[in-house]
Amino acid sequence: MKQVQKTASFAVLHFITAFSVAWAMTGSVLIGGAVALVEPAINTVVYFLHEKFWQRKVGTAPTGAFSA
Repeated sequence: MKQVQKTASFAVLHFITAFSVAWAMTGSVLIGGAVALVEPAINTVVYFLHEKFWQRKVGTAPTGAFSA
């Protein structure tokens, strides 16, 4: 469960960052919003899968922030 919470908190920070950067670069709230919806959503799933992959590759039980 903690891994899901960590992923969710990462997603929130990523959405805010993506929106801020896209808005600052384009001056468009619409484009900033579109980028903030698409890119972080995909990246959050990739992050979650990346963490799972490394847990299995290392061959150890999850510990600390990654334990369920």
